[in-house]
Amino acid sequence: MLSKKLHEALNAQINAEMWSAYLYLSMSMDAEAKGLKGFANWFYVQFREEQDHARILMNYILSRNAEVTLQPIAEVRTRWASPLEMFQDTLKHEQEVTEMFNNLASIAAADKDYASSNMLVWFIDEQVEEEESAREMITACEAVDGNKFGLYMLDKELAARTYTQASPLGASAE
Repeated sequence: MLSKKLHEALNAQINAEMWSAYLYLSMSMDAEAKGLKGFANWFYVQFREEQDHARILMNYILSRNAEVTLQPIAEVRTRWASPLEMFQDTLKHEQEVTEMFNNLASIAAADKDYASSNMLVWFIDEQVEEEESAREMITACEAVDGNKFGLYMLDKELAARTYTQASPLGASAE
């Protein structure tokens, strides 16, 4: 059984994951509006991954015989000056999400809820990858700063990124 505190925090995390999805969808739409289809693709893949993260948490709460409570998603920013600014915001956001998962892990540890602690390990590992990816994209954007051909080539490279369903969902989510 989930403690009340952990149950509420997991439901809040679902909302945060849906907000993250909405943020990345907004970034995707802004990039596409600027003719940067590869950047738009990169952020659209992020959008889908964040939806997966929310679904994994929903499935987990339900598996613990608890209720998923969906809350309204707060408004997100809709415009950025450059892809570099998008990725700087991405890194800052992912660092905040990492803190949220660390908090969830602390609650689960205090509750001696080993099942929840185990489930959260996947998310904590995922956050390391998310932050690293954002830092790599910042470096790439800085490398082409002011170089239109470099931006064009980076955009083409990002167009090749594909969505892969998060492993904890497996075939059960479809």
